[in-house]
Amino acid sequence: MVQKAKILLVDDRPENLLALEAILSALDQTLVRASSGEEALKALLTDDFAVILLDVQMPGMDGFETAAHIKRRERTRDIPIIFLTAINHGPHHTFRGYAAGAVDYISKPFDPWVLRAKVSVFVELYMKNCQLREQAALLRLQLEGGGGDKAAVGEAKEPAGLLAELSARLAAVEEQAEALSKQLDDESADAAAVATAAHLERKLTGLRRALDALEPGTGSTNSVPSQN
Repeated sequence: MVQKAKILLVDDRPENLLALEAILSALDQTLVRASSGEEALKALLTDDFAVILLDVQMPGMDGFETAAHIKRRERTRDIPIIFLTAINHGPHHTFRGYAAGAVDYISKPFDPWVLRAKVSVFVELYMKNCQLREQAALLRLQLEGGGGDKAAVGEAKEPAGLLAELSARLAAVEEQAEALSKQLDDESADAAAVATAAHLERKLTGLRRALDALEPGTGSTNSVPSQN
């Protein structure tokens, strides 16, 4: 069963949260509400999120201050933030949003289709990164298990089966990542999304090289190249 991504919705007005849920429900992901910056930061302490939709105009801790706290935390600094605002104060206001760490800035009322499309890109990137981490974990298991002596023939067969499974899973992720990159190019997507996709492809390439080095006849597991 594929685990759903979590999307954090931050707005002090319940009707706005309800509207966001209605728009994003078609993505079939887990939507988490927060009615203040403080509540959002609390949610980020325990859960991982694919993207954050953050209202700028909130009493107390506003969106800019909330984003600053998010970007200061190592656990949350890489989560994409999309700012939502009902007031357009001009270029300076928009620049402040990007300076605070936003990947996008959308003025209300926004086009539901556009917002859903933008969020879906970051959800897809998040899911691909999760799959990549899973492949890396399996690869580490293979490396750790390959260092000891094999006392039985049956045990020697296990790494080959694990390698085949790893290769098949990685191939599926590579195919999906390639399709996503083409989609981003075709749609002239945000620079942040394109850069994230490029970083994902580089990580996939490194993992593929490491996996290929484990194949029979390619040398010792000790010569596995770095994935960085």
